[in-house]
Amino acid sequence: QVQLVESGGGSVQAGGSLRLSCVASGYTYSSYCMGWFRQAPGKEREGVAKITSDGGFTVYADSVKGRFTISRDNAKNTLYLQMNSLKPEDTGMYYCAADRAFGKRVADFGSWGQGTQVIVSS
Repeated sequence: QVQLVESGGGSVQAGGSLRLSCVASGYTYSSYCMGWFRQAPGKEREGVAKITSDGGFTVYADSVKGRFTISRDNAKNTLYLQMNSLKPEDTGMYYCAADRAFGKRVADFGSWGQGTQVIVSS
């Protein structure tokens, strides 16, 4: 059973940085595509970034391109999201997600964790 545990969220001022981590267990991590999506209060899930199982290809939402970097360490079963130049509109709950199908939207990935809160103040 897929288990995903996120960490690294917090409160920062605009322009600051955070690094999110997600530790995976219960499945063959290196066989699954991974991604991050976020959800702000009253809003729908928004895909942020995704990465192929081998880490060789990534896709980003236009809203985070050039500011966020997704990466993975298959030896540590861990997914990362480096977030720089944070903006107040980046505020939300960030979820790590896993799926075998890279072509899906991240928000539709089949498994996700409990989330970690990111708050960016102006």
